[in-house]
Amino acid sequence: MTNHSDDERPASVSRRRFLGATASTAALPLMGAAAGQAAAQTVPPLDPQAPVDVKLSINGEPYRLGLDVRTTLLDALRDHVGLTGSKKGCDHGQCGACTVHVDGRRTLACLTLAVAAQGREITTVEGLARADGPLHPMQQAFVDHDAFQCGYCTPGQIMSAIGCVKEGHAGDDDAIREYMSGNLCRCAAYPNIVAAVRQAKLQMEG
Repeated sequence: MTNHSDDERPASVSRRRFLGATASTAALPLMGAAAGQAAAQTVPPLDPQAPVDVKLSINGEPYRLGLDVRTTLLDALRDHVGLTGSKKGCDHGQCGACTVHVDGRRTLACLTLAVAAQGREITTVEGLARADGPLHPMQQAFVDHDAFQCGYCTPGQIMSAIGCVKEGHAGDDDAIREYMSGNLCRCAAYPNIVAAVRQAKLQMEG
């Protein structure tokens, strides 16, 4: 326990008060300057829903859209461009129904923001063949092997199957099943899909 004499206590309190008052006084100009800077830098809050200018290249055609910056590529394709071939299944990247190609690589459109796809080439199932031309070998193989049944997952399956062949993962049935496992089929047409990928592989690599 520290003892203070009567002579020391007033001097100590006085010193403490003096230092506190000095620090407070010194801080006032700084606080005033900081408040002034904050007031000078205040800007109106941005509206997150305000449309932004987004330029996309889809199936070789340029599109300019005004989109909420949070718009997914899938919603941009379906709701703003009118290309409804890519399907919204789970909307969580788990079923593969929304698969498209971005710069030739299979991509889940429901997990990709449209603004992030600017400057890249997007291909949907509608872009695989011209309206008056022959089907893509993978599309024809799905028809030949009745691999589409209800058809809901078919666009995503076909886009993923093309990627599977181009990536070199269609060497045998086990590899095809492994690298197509991200695409779910409610009709369980998996044997037909594997057969279609085998057939298309021969033509694509032919």
